[in-house]
Amino acid sequence: MTADEQRLHDRRWWALATMCMSILILGLDNTILNIALPALVKDLHASTSQLQWIVDGYTLVFAGLLLTTGSMGDRFGRKGALTVGLVIFGVGSLASALVDSANALIFTRAFMGLGAALVMPATLSLLTNVFRDPKERARAIGAWAAVVGAASALGPIVGGFLLQHFWWGSVFLVNVPVVVVALVAGHLLLPTSRDPGAPRLDPVGALLSITGLVALLWAVIRAPSAGWTNPTVVAAFAIGAVIAVAFILWESYSSHPMLDVRFFKNRRFSAANIAITLVFFAMLGASFVIAQYLQTVLGFSPLQAGFRMLPMAIVLLVTAPIAPRIVERVGTKVVVGSGMGIAAVGLIAASNVPLTNGYPHLLWSMCLMSFGMGLVMAPATESIMGSLPPAKAGVGSAMNDTTRQMGGAVGVAVVGSVLASSYRPAVTTSLTALGAPSRVVDAAKESLGGAVQAAAKLPAPLSHEVTVAAQHAFVDGLSTALIMASGIMIVATIVVFVFLPARATDATDATDHELPPETGLDGLASLNFAGAERVLESAEEGELAEAAAERAAERASERAPVAGPAALVEGPS
Repeated sequence: MTADEQRLHDRRWWALATMCMSILILGLDNTILNIALPALVKDLHASTSQLQWIVDGYTLVFAGLLLTTGSMGDRFGRKGALTVGLVIFGVGSLASALVDSANALIFTRAFMGLGAALVMPATLSLLTNVFRDPKERARAIGAWAAVVGAASALGPIVGGFLLQHFWWGSVFLVNVPVVVVALVAGHLLLPTSRDPGAPRLDPVGALLSITGLVALLWAVIRAPSAGWTNPTVVAAFAIGAVIAVAFILWESYSSHPMLDVRFFKNRRFSAANIAITLVFFAMLGASFVIAQYLQTVLGFSPLQAGFRMLPMAIVLLVTAPIAPRIVERVGTKVVVGSGMGIAAVGLIAASNVPLTNGYPHLLWSMCLMSFGMGLVMAPATESIMGSLPPAKAGVGSAMNDTTRQMGGAVGVAVVGSVLASSYRPAVTTSLTALGAPSRVVDAAKESLGGAVQAAAKLPAPLSHEVTVAAQHAFVDGLSTALIMASGIMIVATIVVFVFLPARATDATDATDHELPPETGLDGLASLNFAGAERVLESAEEGELAEAAAERAAERASERAPVAGPAALVEGPS
C-alpha cells in the first residue's frame, strides 16, 4: 500500500462523515420546504400551481438527471462531480433565499436539483471505492442509508424551528455553511476516483433517460390533482413509457451504453432495486398522510407534528447502521425480507389509528414501520452496489438513487390519491346528510383542511358535526391508503424472499458470476486480468479473445500492485 493509499485508508471514516454531510442537506431539502409553503403564499403571493412547481421542479430535475450524472461521474471523476454539485447546490440555495418572486424561486429550486443530481450518486460511488472491505463497506453504507432516511424526517422540524426565529429564506440559507464545510472537507479527505475503462459518452441514452424519467415523474406528480384519467396525464404516462422502452432497446444494442441493462439479469441487483423502490414508496407515502392526520385530525401545529414524527427518524438512525452486522450473521435475504414484512405490519397497525387521542397508537406503529425500513435500506443498497464492479459505482449509485426518488414520488402520489378517492365520496355523503351548505361540502371535498375552515364559519352545533364527519371520512381514507401500501409491501416481501440471494459474493473489477460478461473490447478492458481470464475461458478462439487478453494484461500491469481503499484512485477528478 502506497503512502497516499495508507493516508486515505486512515481517513476513511472522516471521508464517510463528509459524504454523509453532503447528502444530509439533500435529504432535508426534500421536506424542509413543505413547512414554509404558507409563508411563500404570504410573502411571494405564490399561487397553488406555483407552490406545486416550487416543490416538484426540484424533484423533476433531481431524479431526471441521476442516471446521466452518475454515468458522467464514472467517466470524468466522482470527486469532481461531488465538488461541482455542491457548488451548484450552494449557489442555488443562496439564490433561493434571496429571490423576490415565486417564478424565480421555481427556477432556483430547479437549479438546486441539478446540483443534487451530481452530489448524491457521487457520494455513494465514492463510498464504495473508499471502503473496499465488504464488511466495512456494508457498515459505511448503513450509516449513509441512516442519514438519507432520517434527513427527510428531520426536515419539518428544522424548517419549523427556522421559521419560528427567521424568515422563509432561512430554510435555504442554512444549506450554504454546510456546503462550504463539505467542500473543504471533501478537498482534503476524498480521493479522486473514476472508471478507468469508461466507454465513450452515450448522448442518445442520456437524452432518452432524462426525457423518459421527467415525463413519467411529471405524470405521477400531476395525476393526484388533475386526475389519473386526465388526457394530459395519460399522454405523459404514454410518452414516458414509450421513451423508457426506447431507452432499454438503445442501451441493449449500444456498443457504449450509459446503463448496461444486462445488470438487471442479476437477481441480487434487481431484487434490491425493487426493495429500495417500494420501501421509499411506503415511507414517503405514509409520512405524507400521517403528517396530515397529526395536523388536521389531532390538531398539532406543523412544528409539533414534526417533533411527533421524530421517533421515526431516531429508529431509522439506530437501525440502519446495525442492519449490516445482522446481515453478517443471517444473510441479506433474511434481513431485507424480514424488514419489509415488519414494515408491512407497521403500516397495517397505523391503518387502525383512532379518530381521537390517536398519537400513542400511531407512535408505536411508526416505530415498528421505521424499524422494518431501517433493516431494509442499508442491506438493499449494499446489494445494489456490491453486485456491480466498483468501476461502475456511479451508475449503480445513480440507479439506487433514481429508484428512491421514483419510489417516493409514486408513493406520495398513489397513497395520496387512494386517500382522496376514499375521502371525497364519504365526506360528500356525510355532510349532505347533515344538511351542510353546498359551499361547505365543496370546500370539504377539496381537503380536510378546507372542511375544518369552512366548518368554523357555521353555527356551533353544526360546526362540530361537520368537523367530526370530515375527520371520520379522512381517517377511513387514511386506513384504506395505508392498507394498500402494506399490501404492496407484502408483495415486495415475497419478491425479496424468492429472488434476492441469501448471500452473494461482491462483484469486483473482474466480474460477479451472476453478471453477464461484457462482450466488447471496452467492456473486457475494464475488467482486471483475472476477471478477463474468466470471461475468455468460455470465449471462442479468435482475434477478439487475443486482443482482449492483451488489453487485460496491459490493465493489470498498469494497476499492479493494487491494494487498500484507493484501488480505483486513478486520473484526475
